Amino acid sequence: MKFTGFNKEDFDTFLIDGLDARMEAIQTRIQPKFQEIGTELADDLSMKLGNEVYLHIAKHARRTVNPPNDTWLAICDNKRGYKKHPHFQVGLFDDRLFIWLALIYELPNKSKIAEAFIEQFDVIKSLPEDFVISLDHMKKDSIPLSDLDYSHLERFRDVKKAEFLIGRNLDKDDARIKDGEKLLDTVKSTYDDLIPLYQLALKER
Repeated sequence: MKFTGFNKEDFDTFLIDGLDARMEAIQTRIQPKFQEIGTELADDLSMKLGNEVYLHIAKHARRTVNPPNDTWLAICDNKRGYKKHPHFQVGLFDDRLFIWLALIYELPNKSKIAEAFIEQFDVIKSLPEDFVISLDHMKKDSIPLSDLDYSHLERFRDVKKAEFLIGRNLDKDDARIKDGEKLLDTVKSTYDDLIPLYQLALKER
C-alpha cells in the first residue's frame, strides 16, 4: 500500500470525545499510515546514518481517562524504546503535523547534550529559517528558530523537566500533507538537516 498522506479525517480524530472512541480512530485511521511512512523513514535513516534505527508508534498505554491530544511515530537506534534516547518524530495535533528531532525529559545525560548544543549554537541558528523549536512535547506551542537564544538551551541543560525539540510544523491545510510523496520528501529533507545534531546528541548521551 502506497502512503497517500494525511487528510481532514485524520486531524478530526482529535475532536472525537472519549478515550476509547478516540483511541479506536487513532488505531484505524492514523497508525496504519504511521506504519507506512515510518517504515520508509526508518530505512532511509538507517542507510544515511550507517546503523540500524527502529520504528516505534505511540501506544498511549498509560492513559485511562483523558484521550490523547496528539499522536506520533518515533525512530531511534534502540529497539525497545525511544523516550530515553534522541529520536526523530512525525506526529499530528488537530491543527498541524510536526516533524521533530526530539530530546525529551527522560533522556539521561541531558545536560551534556545541552552543553554540546550550546557550543554549536551558530550551527543550530543556521538551519532553515522555517524551522521551529518546542520546549515541551506535550504542548502545541513552538517558537521560530530566529527567536532561539542561549537561555532556551541553558534551561534545557539546567531544568530536569525541560525538553528541546527542533524541526518543522506544517499547518493541516498545507498541500504537502495531503500528498504522500511530497510529505515524505519534506520529512526526509528535514531529517537530513537534523542528522548532524542527532549524531552530536548520540555522542554525548
